Amino acid sequence: MERFTISLSESLAQQFDELIHRKGYQNRSEAVRDLVRAELESFRLQQQEAPYCVGSLSYVYNHHARDLAERLTNLQHEHHELVLSTMHVHLDHDNCMETLILRGATQQISAFANLLMAEPEVRHGRLNLVPVDLNQEHGHDHGHSHAHGHVHSRPRT
Repeated sequence: MERFTISLSESLAQQFDELIHRKGYQNRSEAVRDLVRAELESFRLQQQEAPYCVGSLSYVYNHHARDLAERLTNLQHEHHELVLSTMHVHLDHDNCMETLILRGATQQISAFANLLMAEPEVRHGRLNLVPVDLNQEHGHDHGHSHAHGHVHSRPRT
């Protein structure tokens, strides 16, 4: 673990302490680590230095809208290689919320999310991406104590 010191004005330090208290952090170091991770991830995504990611896409839609539920399901099936899981929640008589868990190439996930959120009657769409390093394993032991055949998605930060 590497240590470093930062200097903040009294006002900024006080506001930061209030923020970390409200968010439930135990100390400043935990909060700073999360801020640094978030900035690194954001920078990698902006610079297109994160070729792979995992993500969650959440959106609300009116399930009475003509053929919308079917169109959304068809989009998910057309991009089945990206969609790991879907959770569907009935919010009220008219509205549903779905959250998709996604994994794959960052550009493909972003394009898919934009396509889905552009559907008429889809509202409150939000995509959260976490850059990952992918390791494809096919039953070979790569320094692990077990052998298996699936993809590991290790967060980059």
